[in-house]
Amino acid sequence: MENLKKYLGLLLVVCTVLVMLPEASATRFIVGGNMGWSPNVNYTNWVKGKHFYFDDWLFFVYDRNQQSVLEVNKTNYETCNTDHPLHNYTTGAGRDVAHLNVTRDYYFVSGNGFCFGGMKIHVHVEKAPPPPQVSPVKAASSTLSSSGHVLVLPLVFAIGAAWDALIRFW
Repeated sequence: MENLKKYLGLLLVVCTVLVMLPEASATRFIVGGNMGWSPNVNYTNWVKGKHFYFDDWLFFVYDRNQQSVLEVNKTNYETCNTDHPLHNYTTGAGRDVAHLNVTRDYYFVSGNGFCFGGMKIHVHVEKAPPPPQVSPVKAASSTLSSSGHVLVLPLVFAIGAAWDALIRFW
């Protein structure tokens, strides 16, 4: 019975911590959307309006027999020079992934002359914006409005429910 009390107490602490953790998520972009990494896509237009943040992912889907995914510097991007890529993401499967794990500019091109046809993309990766601030709850009750946090009341109910479950096991 003593072990059960310790286990349930630990479970209560873990649940409380998980509820209070901020939500963090990376975005996975399929480069070119439904068209993928292929000729006849204007990647400059595809990038417009999108924000790329630290820890996002670029998914390149393409014809593995023709295209490739090469990361190059800015000069080689502008001239479509694929002789000395910084990184070759091409695995031969036609489904390659680039993890955007540094805040900087990334330049990707396809080899075999496809870059000259427009198969190149530049993305600027920035630090993720801070999470939005929680607005204070406006309520008639002074106890609700004095807390200043929306999660306080649900958290109190969650702790109370866990405590009730713990007492029922004894």
